[in-house]
Amino acid sequence: MYTRHIEMSERQESMAVMADSTHTVRDLPALTAARAATAETVIRALAGDDAALRPDQQHAVAALCEPGARVLVVQATGWGKSAVYWAATRIRREEGAGPTLVVSPLLALMRDQVEAASRAGLRAATLNSANVDDWPAIEARVRADEVDVLLVSPERLANPAFGDRVLGLLTGRLGLLVIDEAHAVSDWGHDFRPDYRRVADVLRALDPRTPVLATTATANARVTEDLADQLGAATVVLRGPLARTSLQLVSIDGLDPLERYAWVADNLARLPGSGIVYTLTVADAERLTGVLTERSDGLGPVRCYTGALAADERAAIEGQLRRNEVKVVVATSALGMGFDKPDLGFVVHVGAPPTPVAYYQQVGRAGRGLDHAPAILLASRSDEPVWEYFITATVPDPKQVRALLHALTEHGGPASVPALEAASGVRRGRVELLLKQLAVERVVDRVEGGWVATGAQWEFDADRYDNVVAGRRREAQIMRAYARGEECLMLLLQRSLDDPEATPCGRCSVCLSGVPDPLTASADPETVRAVAMRLRGDVHVIEPRKMWPGGAWGSRGRVPGDEMAAPGRAVAFASAPEWAPLVASSFAHDAPADDELVDAAVRLLAGWRGTWPGRPEAMVSLPAGGFATMTRTLAERLADVGQLDAHHLDVVDPPREGELTSADEAVRWRDALRVPDDLAARLAGPLNGRPVLLVVDRTSRLWPVTVGAALLRRAGAGPVLPLVVHREP
Repeated sequence: MYTRHIEMSERQESMAVMADSTHTVRDLPALTAARAATAETVIRALAGDDAALRPDQQHAVAALCEPGARVLVVQATGWGKSAVYWAATRIRREEGAGPTLVVSPLLALMRDQVEAASRAGLRAATLNSANVDDWPAIEARVRADEVDVLLVSPERLANPAFGDRVLGLLTGRLGLLVIDEAHAVSDWGHDFRPDYRRVADVLRALDPRTPVLATTATANARVTEDLADQLGAATVVLRGPLARTSLQLVSIDGLDPLERYAWVADNLARLPGSGIVYTLTVADAERLTGVLTERSDGLGPVRCYTGALAADERAAIEGQLRRNEVKVVVATSALGMGFDKPDLGFVVHVGAPPTPVAYYQQVGRAGRGLDHAPAILLASRSDEPVWEYFITATVPDPKQVRALLHALTEHGGPASVPALEAASGVRRGRVELLLKQLAVERVVDRVEGGWVATGAQWEFDADRYDNVVAGRRREAQIMRAYARGEECLMLLLQRSLDDPEATPCGRCSVCLSGVPDPLTASADPETVRAVAMRLRGDVHVIEPRKMWPGGAWGSRGRVPGDEMAAPGRAVAFASAPEWAPLVASSFAHDAPADDELVDAAVRLLAGWRGTWPGRPEAMVSLPAGGFATMTRTLAERLADVGQLDAHHLDVVDPPREGELTSADEAVRWRDALRVPDDLAARLAGPLNGRPVLLVVDRTSRLWPVTVGAALLRRAGAGPVLPLVVHREP
């Protein structure tokens, strides 16, 4: 048994590397005349009457027409990987094979593929979270063999009831399995998704005669080897050059976060056509959209696209961008894999993704059908904390895993994610990720009604995760070199993907160093000031915690409504750049609140009071971050402005956030906070049932706010309104 690697090039004869000897592509089967005619019909329907399958695409289609084929296609974005599986599907269906199952990661990609399949003369349908009401009708069509292509997401497939039902529909008659964006299957891939490991279950249960195709544009040598191993020892790997000749890569380094916003606002009109501005976080996408909406004079509407949007909203924005009804969409990576707009004119990154592979994936949206499209990176040292988060985010914390498994065992039956969050003290998002990872290792299983432990033992594979993290740190170092422009930018990207044909491109900002460029590398100071003032007007709502972790308050479950904090506000949220100088000065050391901080808090209160459940009648300080002098003086000065009483919670031996599990931290705050006698007397008397403002210096997990509000409510306070100087990420 062996794995065959074929490096495809438009400039030289394709080669096949087999075991320890070299062979030409003549070792692969060729398309028969009838199959070639069908394939040509498909490609013309997809790309126009003059289109034809390239030789490398023909080799891929021919391989998939053979029983039991295992093919991995690693080709540049825009190469036409989907044309391969549409042509193979059309051929196999005409020859009597069953339908194709496509595992596809994003709704945007599914929508594109359904449309493309239809143009190729195929009947396609998708089962996803956005069309639940249509599932029975679609499943009936699949049973009746009236669907040529069924597209599902790995997340849907990982649901046991859904996965078993869908796979049951196709058992024994699946004509082709396609794993799109297959790098997500690999631990070593830039976008590893535990749900994709459900695909491994499908492979194990698959009729060995069923062909399998995996496709990706973003797999280096290690990921390619891992994928080939998972597909099987006889996998044919078709790999081509990854350079994109239409892209002009540009790196502008050294702008601070506000200057980057200003740069986009000033240069947007100079960029060709319509395009995408990528940000690293949802908060950045929303904030930059607000800035551009106010400053994009004459450029039309600006849209914001994140994973938090409903499916129909995302589809509507994709359609507007495709039809050039908007100049720009500000997006997170949610608008990434699979979005296909051949005339997308530009891509700008406000912040560098943590890996060159992820960056290549996103810039590959631009210039697919154009001769020239700029792809501009606005890099900054402020990106590094986000990189560090992504580098370590998928590494399981052994303490959290043990707490989660203990909670599952104690529950005694299928447990929901909210129940596990409350019992373990682990945040919900983290619970969901850990459950998926543990399911891959068969330590837990998802069943009707929730999650159960299988009884299998879990061991933390430190060596494996150390290697994964080390690899990600090496990739981050490549992105630093890219941002600094140490050598040809396209060459750096190709090398990161182990492209054997990596050469200087001759058109990036490094290769053209010294050539005048209409896009300035600096930001207008006036625009920077205007952006800062605009962003300081944004409102950052703090939603109260609604669940206690196990044991934190003598019980588990929901925080009672009469003990819960009201929605609060933060002066500064996360790493908001417009507040960075104020945050730095306020938390440099514990000193009385300065005039700038007091003025910012007064403006916040003025804009907030219209939604208060009643005018607060007292200020109460809580130095959750240890800045007692700053918190106390801020509360007292705000109380003077509002002619209110000022009081202070007693804090004894507070925990440091981040050093404990969420449950342990909540318990420590329960033990650390006290309502002093004078305040208790006021809450039982004239302040009984009256609103109170809780002034907090800084917090991340919100446990001091949650516990402090519960104590005040128990002592007699009415609604407790948290005002946090800095809500940390």
